[in-house]
Amino acid sequence: MIELEDVPELNNPVVIAAFEGWNDAGEAATAVIDHLVDVWDADAIAALDPEDFYDFQVNRPRVVLEDGRRRIHWRTTRVLVARSSGLDRDVVLIQGIEPSFRWRAFTIELMEFAQEVGASTVITLGALMADVAHTRPIPVTATSDDDDVIHRFDLEPSRYEGPTGIVGVLADAATQSGMQSVSCWAAVPHYAGHSPSPKATLALVSRLEELLDATIPHGDLAEGAKAWERGINELADTDEEVAEYVQSLEEAQDTADLPEASGDAIAREFERYLRRRGQEGPG
Repeated sequence: MIELEDVPELNNPVVIAAFEGWNDAGEAATAVIDHLVDVWDADAIAALDPEDFYDFQVNRPRVVLEDGRRRIHWRTTRVLVARSSGLDRDVVLIQGIEPSFRWRAFTIELMEFAQEVGASTVITLGALMADVAHTRPIPVTATSDDDDVIHRFDLEPSRYEGPTGIVGVLADAATQSGMQSVSCWAAVPHYAGHSPSPKATLALVSRLEELLDATIPHGDLAEGAKAWERGINELADTDEEVAEYVQSLEEAQDTADLPEASGDAIAREFERYLRRRGQEGPG
């Protein structure tokens, strides 16, 4: 870990992490970190040495101009701190690229840093391409392997089996280190997953607000989400096959969402409301 600034003493920080690459359909997850860095005025305090973890033929350095002079910028994973988030705790943001190799050492570096600054919770963000319609709300699944965390945040237990990315490795390492670990994944329409998806980014930000019990400024995300949806609508209007496919996805998604109006779902929502009211205290 390369320290860029002195690491301040932090107040019960929560770690929020996202990585470019396999875990980041529509650049939705990494765009959340970019957004939080901006709205919370986060400062970079550390970075990983790119020489240790990246293949520069895959993640090439960039030539940049600074004060009229050319220099080489080596892309890597950075750690930033937000101390003016409006939360009652500090936030550590990990803004990264999925490593090319030495994943275990990469994960150990980040987990040791999180433990050193006193972090108790790690929230990892990801996005995957899925059979969902761009005209419907972007589904966001939040899971954990910790029964206490599942109960506290009303999450789903993680049942996924199969290949994983650095997000999955980091989430597991957090649990193994004794920290609370939550993983949030947005489902991006696969026919629109190769360009940035501000609608999916906004959905992840909204889920973070629920997990952190806080309001996060949305900035221009809502406007960007509408523009993104309009652009895909225009594509569907010019291609009959795409339009029919989107309609079939809409019908399937609407049918799947019907149980959300059930008595059990309403009861769960009411219980969450009462818990929030109880935590706020008498008004």
